[in-house]
Amino acid sequence: MSAPFATQLLGWKKIQKSKGLVPNNADSSSTPSKALASEILGYLGVQPGVTLHDIPEHLGPALERKVRDDLDKTLPESDASRIWHVDHKKIISDFSQYAHLGTLKRAVSKNAVLSADLGLDYLIKPDVTIGVTHASTLAGSDPFLHAAVSCKWTIRSDRVQNIRHEFLQMIRHRRGRLPHLVTVTAEPMPSRIAAIARGTGEVDAVYHIAFDALKNAVEAVGSKQQKNDLAECIGQGRLRPYEALTATLTTW
Repeated sequence: MSAPFATQLLGWKKIQKSKGLVPNNADSSSTPSKALASEILGYLGVQPGVTLHDIPEHLGPALERKVRDDLDKTLPESDASRIWHVDHKKIISDFSQYAHLGTLKRAVSKNAVLSADLGLDYLIKPDVTIGVTHASTLAGSDPFLHAAVSCKWTIRSDRVQNIRHEFLQMIRHRRGRLPHLVTVTAEPMPSRIAAIARGTGEVDAVYHIAFDALKNAVEAVGSKQQKNDLAECIGQGRLRPYEALTATLTTW
């Protein structure tokens, strides 16, 4: 299984210093990362050095748009009983559980002391938001934030901290049920996936856009530790195929 847009984003990139080619989801300074990413491309049918399409230059934003567009299409098809609002970089105060943060922002902006003490880091704009309303919802009411998706093309330590910080703020400041807080990634290294999949619950799950290809790559060329990390993340339900995301959101 892989996301319907996986091969529109995954491919090869040139490394200027060496004039060589590496997978565009690999860490070019890491031999294990390049080996795993190469296996992923091979499983998907993207042969070494062959580009089947024009790959976007900025893969992070491209992943965000692909996820938004895909969910905007599949969620209404899977569940027409709810009105779905799929957006890119929409502020959380536009949703019912966090509407009070807009009022707080206006109060803080008028008071220098409050502004210095509280800041505005709680006014988060997730990469992709999924809001829902029902036919019975009062006209003019804010939609309910059903899920927030953080899209990270690859995983690095600073990106892990950013995800945890944003989601922790959303956990703390909600007034109502918590949204499904998830990450979507193309990271090839199970050890790096585990860095965000493990933890104390800031992230519900990580969805991988090339899940089967990742499993195949780790089995083929992964170290014992990489195999253990992948088995742990999958076994605990913390790493899932991207294709399961729509089903999760429509049955939850």
